[in-house]
Amino acid sequence: MPQFMLLIYGDPANAPEPDEQEEQYAEWLNYTNSLMATGALVSGAPLEGVDAATTVRVRGGDTELSDGPVLDSQEILGGYYLVDVPDRESAVALAAKMPNIEYGSVEVRPVVVFPG
Repeated sequence: MPQFMLLIYGDPANAPEPDEQEEQYAEWLNYTNSLMATGALVSGAPLEGVDAATTVRVRGGDTELSDGPVLDSQEILGGYYLVDVPDRESAVALAAKMPNIEYGSVEVRPVVVFPG
């Protein structure tokens, strides 16, 4: 089956308030468990905040490091799931059920499979 990355984005300004975070964590745990139960989950993880990111570029043989993500945006990449599902529509359906979908966004991107 094809694999898809579900890239989870959100604007920290729209994230749940601290008193809602425990409930949100439970929703994420239930979502992850549902992916595992269906056999769709290949892997997934939350990411540290953008303040922990380093962008690496090599230009003219020199390695350049800069603090932060590649793009400066209000929405930040917060985590990912790698899923193995029959088609794009199935991946989109999983993305639409994520706990953050009401205040964030999910980029669904197919994984390229190279001939073996």
